[in-house]
Amino acid sequence: MDKVYDHKHVESKWYSFWENGGLFSPKSGRKYFSIILPPPNANGRLHIGHAMYVIEDIMIRYHRLLGDSTLWLPGADHAGILTQVVYERELEKKGQSRHHLGREEFFKQTYQFTQENKKQMYAQLRAMGFSLDWSREKFTLDTEISKAVYQTFKLLYDDGLIYQGNRMINWCPRCTTVLSDLEVSHTDKTSSLWYIKYPLKDSTDFVVVATTRPETMLGDAAVAVNPNDTRYKALVGKTAVLPLLNRDIPIIADSFVDQEFGTGAVKITPAHDPNDYEIGERHSLPKIQVIGMDDKMTKEAGKYVSADKYATRKQVLADLESQGLVERVERHRYNIGVCERCDTIIEPQISKQWFVAMNKTGKSGKTLAKDALKAVKSGKIKIIPERFEKIYYNWMGNLHDWCISRQIWWGHQIPVWYKEDEVYVGIEPPKGPGWFQDTDTLDTWFSSGQWPFTTLGWGQKDDSDFEKFYPTSVMETGYDILFFWVARMIMLGLYVTNDVPFKTVYLHGLVRDERGQKMSKSKNNVIDPLNVAGKYGADAVRMALVFGTGPGNDTNLGESKIRGMRNFTNKLWNVGRFIIDMKPEKIKPHPKKTKEDEEILEKLKRIKKLVTHGIENYHFGIVAEMLYNFIWHDFADKYVEHSKPRREDSQPILEEVFEEYLRLLHPFMPFITEDLWQRLPNKSGQSIMVSGWPKRN
Repeated sequence: MDKVYDHKHVESKWYSFWENGGLFSPKSGRKYFSIILPPPNANGRLHIGHAMYVIEDIMIRYHRLLGDSTLWLPGADHAGILTQVVYERELEKKGQSRHHLGREEFFKQTYQFTQENKKQMYAQLRAMGFSLDWSREKFTLDTEISKAVYQTFKLLYDDGLIYQGNRMINWCPRCTTVLSDLEVSHTDKTSSLWYIKYPLKDSTDFVVVATTRPETMLGDAAVAVNPNDTRYKALVGKTAVLPLLNRDIPIIADSFVDQEFGTGAVKITPAHDPNDYEIGERHSLPKIQVIGMDDKMTKEAGKYVSADKYATRKQVLADLESQGLVERVERHRYNIGVCERCDTIIEPQISKQWFVAMNKTGKSGKTLAKDALKAVKSGKIKIIPERFEKIYYNWMGNLHDWCISRQIWWGHQIPVWYKEDEVYVGIEPPKGPGWFQDTDTLDTWFSSGQWPFTTLGWGQKDDSDFEKFYPTSVMETGYDILFFWVARMIMLGLYVTNDVPFKTVYLHGLVRDERGQKMSKSKNNVIDPLNVAGKYGADAVRMALVFGTGPGNDTNLGESKIRGMRNFTNKLWNVGRFIIDMKPEKIKPHPKKTKEDEEILEKLKRIKKLVTHGIENYHFGIVAEMLYNFIWHDFADKYVEHSKPRREDSQPILEEVFEEYLRLLHPFMPFITEDLWQRLPNKSGQSIMVSGWPKRN
């Protein structure tokens, strides 16, 4: 053996050995165990967060060693809006746009772009040692998966749970598409709070309202106060005159109004604020759209028509000032929604879109939100750590209908066709002339929400994988997409298959830098998983990611921690050299055991029990610490040192303990354990991957 461990030679060698030998595909076993890889977006390189797939690989390699029929299915997501934004930026560099290309050519080029990215991503996953069954790789836009997605749409539509309607939505003027609530990030912003006088009709008095968006006042339909606010009781039922447009608007009472905000009187613009929209619905107020989808003022804005909304704000304030209608201005800090893809401020709009009803009971008797809530409360699905169950309950109990239509070109085009007054919903286009398809595409989360069953062949002729591996065993992902994705998989899985999509949800935390800060390019603290794996070895990165971490907790990661795990691989290598390369010529097969022999064997027995229990109960960070301490301290520092004067007697125990330890460590550090195990004289089998999990006794 070389004196120094060369991870670069070892890793490429053994991954090819595993993959070419078909060792990642499920074999017949005592029971089925399956995980569907959360699909990375096929629009760029993987980041360090994706390296947390190591948790899934630990579970997969453990169950493979147990002798289970084990499947880890890989794939990638087309990532609708985000990929379109990314590829449009690529086109801008060439002086082109999607509009120059046309929809068909743009889709074709974007598809090719994602296929090239997939190759890079899959190379990264291989480099990290992830034992995925590449023969089953899937993409959310694969033909068969697309058919299944459309079939789900039709099932929901026929059941009365998908409908088209005019409702308040989040509009991104930059991406020119609607976004779901979960695709809107929120950020604090310091701006101004303008106090504006609204004259009372047939009176010299006025009521003062406070607003952060003066330009929207052009669409005001009322002034509202809290019914318990004694300051305004005499005004309720009277009429105010909207400044600048001189439109009569009622003064109403609604309990939603916060008496402590501003003056306690607020302007109500039902077409441009979600809360105002709800108030407008309760009081039957008109919805006056004064800001268009292009972020310019509509004809309803009067003389301000066609102006940019921010330019309109300046002009509106200037006109109000000239009429003496601005009472005062204060600095104000408030929370604002922005597009998570491009950081553009969201404009609430009323728009005709496709929605999935969350709380309505369909003709089938199924209710999406209620059924998904029941699945967790009943214990059919277990969420780890348990504290996230309460968060899940709270969120699922307050769901609005889900807007699933997007005004983009990349993704699944909505399977609805129109012909005069006819509407056709189906998996395939209708026959005959005159039909045209809805131009919108489906929300990415609608297709990825079906990932556990569409990838396994639901609805296809060959559904043998679905019959064997569904429901899947574990869904492992970050806690930050519990509602983005996990909840939607539960709702759609239950609805379509009449069964839960997975039995356990394991949530890991975010990967932060070594000081606990969130990684970002602007802070220059981003860790590239491929770079550090190339420098220190994939095993070191894997061990550093899980060492000392707990379910749902963020983990701090820096090069110093990875370097420490590289030192651990060197320690392991040196122990292996001592046992394998430097073994004595004569070995006593059944020597009399010393106290130290008995102690190390007892510690091995104990560590086998603890590691098995820890993995079964998802305590991966604790298990990593136990494995680290056992080999470094109990075995290397103590027993190996004790064995040196009596090598002929201790060699069988050295080999036995080391071989079983390598199998225990293998799910965490697969490359070095395979290389060392292959060199042992007492190994049994083709690979350590399928050598069997050490028995507890």
